[in-house]
Amino acid sequence: MERTSELPKHTSDNATRGWINGLIGVVIFSGSLPATRVAVLEFDPVFLTVARATIAAMLALCLLWLFKEKRPARHQLMPLTIVALGVVIGFPLLTALALQYVTSAHSIVFVGLLPLATAVFGVLRGGERPRPAFWIFSVLGSLLVVGYALSQGLTASPEGDLLMLLAILACGLGYAEGAKLSRTLGGWQVICWALVLSLPLVAVLTWMRMPASFSGISMPAWFSLGYVSLFSMLIGFVFWYRGLAQGGIAAVGQLQLLQPFFGLTLAATLLHEQVSLGMLGVTVAVILCVAGAKKFAK
Repeated sequence: MERTSELPKHTSDNATRGWINGLIGVVIFSGSLPATRVAVLEFDPVFLTVARATIAAMLALCLLWLFKEKRPARHQLMPLTIVALGVVIGFPLLTALALQYVTSAHSIVFVGLLPLATAVFGVLRGGERPRPAFWIFSVLGSLLVVGYALSQGLTASPEGDLLMLLAILACGLGYAEGAKLSRTLGGWQVICWALVLSLPLVAVLTWMRMPASFSGISMPAWFSLGYVSLFSMLIGFVFWYRGLAQGGIAAVGQLQLLQPFFGLTLAATLLHEQVSLGMLGVTVAVILCVAGAKKFAK
């Protein structure tokens, strides 16, 4: 596994490898919500969150030891803490709680806002000055999501929608901070150190929240826990950050726009959840708004 602390020149070959690695990462992330939906039916959401982080953190610790990675500098600890709170704890916990109220297909519509949230936090953290058109697309995309939630009659799952919005904000902040930090610390090293930093807390919480017996847990639930621990929490980030380093953060980051399509496909085929034309239409519209906002972000 090569170090990516300095972004390589974006040659044609590097760009191609970056798109491939980035696409693999997005496909892996697309299975996160459907897998969480299956797991949360039998695991407590808090236990699921801390257990997946603990398993991934132990694997990350082994990787860092195997490749003899240097410890982060003191000034990098706060950004790593933000990454850990955003993508290691915040997004998994909030989505696990949300999926007790909504289907994975419903939640995937909100994921269409993730690239936009990442861009907004990139503006706030990086001090960029996007053109006015950026904010037009930003507001329009947000209104589409709120409008969709209202059309479903919020009495059905206001908690689920609110939790999903908070999850997107947490993940967007974690992605933006991680992308910024990857320039100096390295791509895959960022998620590994963020996991290791959270290990003492999540390991204790895993022990405290562990159920008295696992006898009633089905194989699909165990498989889902394994997926979100190994792939969603670690391997997906290895491909994702490597793709960003090889092909460019702005360019390869556009692949996030495909995640709702992959997720809806998985929800329909694996979980047999109903994906309405309205849901697909909102997802497409949000993706178009995100694409427009990203275009005018600089």
